[in-house]
Amino acid sequence: MDAMNHPDPQSPRMQPGPPCAEVPARTPAATRPRVVVVGGGFAGLETVTNLRGAGVDIVLIDQRNHHLFQPLLYQVATASLATSEIAWPIRHLMRGRPDVQTLLAKVTGVDPTARQVRLDDGTTVAYDYLVLATGARQSYFGHDEWKPFAPSLKTLEDATLIRSRLLLAFERAERETDPERQRAATTFVIVGGGPTGVELAGTIAELARVTLPKDFRHIDTRRARVVLIESGERLLAGFDPSLSAYAAAALRKLGVELEFGNPVSACTARGVVFGGRELPADTVLWGAGVRASPAAEWLSAPADRAGRVQVLPDLTVPGHPDIYVLGDTASVAGPDGQPVPGIAPAAKQQGRYTGQAIRRRLAGGMPAPFRYRHQGSLATIGKRKAVIDFGRVKLRGPIAWWIWGLAHIYFLIGIRNRLSVALSWLWIHTRGQRGARLITHDAADDADAARGTVQ
Repeated sequence: MDAMNHPDPQSPRMQPGPPCAEVPARTPAATRPRVVVVGGGFAGLETVTNLRGAGVDIVLIDQRNHHLFQPLLYQVATASLATSEIAWPIRHLMRGRPDVQTLLAKVTGVDPTARQVRLDDGTTVAYDYLVLATGARQSYFGHDEWKPFAPSLKTLEDATLIRSRLLLAFERAERETDPERQRAATTFVIVGGGPTGVELAGTIAELARVTLPKDFRHIDTRRARVVLIESGERLLAGFDPSLSAYAAAALRKLGVELEFGNPVSACTARGVVFGGRELPADTVLWGAGVRASPAAEWLSAPADRAGRVQVLPDLTVPGHPDIYVLGDTASVAGPDGQPVPGIAPAAKQQGRYTGQAIRRRLAGGMPAPFRYRHQGSLATIGKRKAVIDFGRVKLRGPIAWWIWGLAHIYFLIGIRNRLSVALSWLWIHTRGQRGARLITHDAADDADAARGTVQ
């Protein structure tokens, strides 16, 4: 997943203690407006940043205790980076903001009439302005029963699960004596030819062909099959066709098998079925689609086919000028008339706009409509190749890869993380080694349970 082209979904819930005992209800005597921001991703944090010094009290609610740099999540899944290099505790990020209260909680609904956010412990949080930046979920197109067999890549838990499944596959193959079972164990299927699928396929191929061969004695990891299935006619459908063609050629050079034009029709513990053919594979990864969080249902607001709230040009909900919806949760037209893409720069622009819009409204003014400025689309293909589509300017190959890397490092939080990621990439680039090859027990058990091998 590339740094600029991935949605930033809200993570699955942790098990917090009572989250809201210290959040009083709004009273007529309250002198400072309260802004409630739901979601600690790119859009939510950018909103909070731009409300510094605005004379408001802010309540930041998230299901997880950390902000996740989701564009680099695939690098955790493929053993290139550690979890701590792409995630930061939200409380730590807010430590210098006495105007911000952070709550670890899950939002279950919104009462626009009472101006309250409902939480899963039965409590509520009142607001004067509400910002919903709750991200997106993976979509299995009506086949949620496939999820145990084909995990998606949206959270840190997803990444560590996928990493364990990848590494366990080679471990099983090392001990397997049946040639057919060994082939299935070392066959990796990725469903979806967007940035996530392309980046996963390229990195898994390099893991098998460059990083692991010397680690095993009875199998040749270079014989592993990596199959990328795309129901459309080309990869990276949002990019220029010439860049799509380059990405396809680069993946084939890495040994990735590309299958176009046939959607997956079945996914089980034994593998997948597409185009009437069954492909035995122990490891299937899903990157074929996303669906917005249930914010539209909370608000009874109009939504598009992906469940995104159809907001007004100022990012507010029709009929509710005090409610802003941002990022992957919102559908708003860009300058070209097309919906603003669900990528990190778009979410940050919307968060910046919303913070400034609330400030202007508090001062008695009216904000201008949100205007999205597209900064380019990026995707990486392995460790030395990438594609960048800036519109009129299109780049590919090593120079695009260096720009991709610098862009990602720039958007990371903190000097330590930037240095750590830069050094990790330099080591991989020069030595071909990935140091985060850890199998976590919980993820291993989950992977075995999905295949029905736990006794």
